[in-house]
Amino acid sequence: MTNTEKIQKIIFCWSSGKDSALALYEILKETNKYSVVSLLTTVTEDYDRVSMHGVRNKLLEKQSESLGIPLRKVVIHKNSTNEDYEKEMGIVLQDFKEQVASTVVFGDIFLEDLRKYREDNMAKLGMSAIFPLWKKDTATLAQSFVESGFKAIISCVDTKVLDSSFAGREYDKKFLSDLPSSVDPCGENGEFHTFAYAGPIFKKQINLKKGEIVLRDERFCFCDLIPLEER
Repeated sequence: MTNTEKIQKIIFCWSSGKDSALALYEILKETNKYSVVSLLTTVTEDYDRVSMHGVRNKLLEKQSESLGIPLRKVVIHKNSTNEDYEKEMGIVLQDFKEQVASTVVFGDIFLEDLRKYREDNMAKLGMSAIFPLWKKDTATLAQSFVESGFKAIISCVDTKVLDSSFAGREYDKKFLSDLPSSVDPCGENGEFHTFAYAGPIFKKQINLKKGEIVLRDERFCFCDLIPLEER
């Protein structure tokens, strides 16, 4: 068997945020073991944005371009049920399995039920999952993200657990020091979401500006992030 044949082709479940960036960073270090053939991101068609994170589709595409990795989107609607999501995701993953790869990478850190959910869904398709950040200390991961030269901005805040003023802030040491002790430094419980726009895995920084900050569903505070050319 040649070295090329030993390299495992994998799909990366990309959220556009910092945990995905860190997980991809770890995977890309193992060039003799893995080859990332595509990013895979769920996009809400009605808003033309990354689901949950609220990031514009254009910025997602700029990430793919800067990373030098192709992007495949799973398109859902704003009123899609979990069953709808699983169906659309399954169609795309089945296509990947038949064409190029049967392993998917996720950036989850410690939520056992979420990991089981992902593994069960992969098993239904005859696929497997990799979790490069699993059980790593989130405070250490947060510091590592900043110290490695990554840059991210807070795109969404759950105001039930974190003040809306955190939306639109840079994910840096000051942000981490200002977080309440009840909030996970990686936002692993959904306290906040981020958009990664620069760092060691990016060929160039993604230039953007902060737009309007809005509250949705009387709970989630989103900071609109706008590519600089869209003026």
